[in-house]
Amino acid sequence: MGYRSKLKDPLVDKLFEAVLLLKTEEDCYRFFEDVCTVAELKSLAQRLEVAKMLEADATYGSIAEKTGASTATISRVKRCLNYGADGYKLVLKRLKEREDTIL
Repeated sequence: MGYRSKLKDPLVDKLFEAVLLLKTEEDCYRFFEDVCTVAELKSLAQRLEVAKMLEADATYGSIAEKTGASTATISRVKRCLNYGADGYKLVLKRLKEREDTIL
């Protein structure tokens, strides 16, 4: 049996279907610039970097300094890493695998 999200809903399904159709980085920029505000997009990118740094055992201070994230944001991401749906872990693992194959 697969993962069952508490957020499951037909509109979210359509959004994810649309995201899965994006093929290039340019496609992503075009779509996300239209769908998100600049602040929303920067926040998502910041959270991913926070997750990456937390997984690398960086301190809250160094994470805050490098990313500009508040300690509340860092704590929220840490909670997701520990108790969430493992989405960050999945993506970080795949990014690492991709990076390893490129090097």
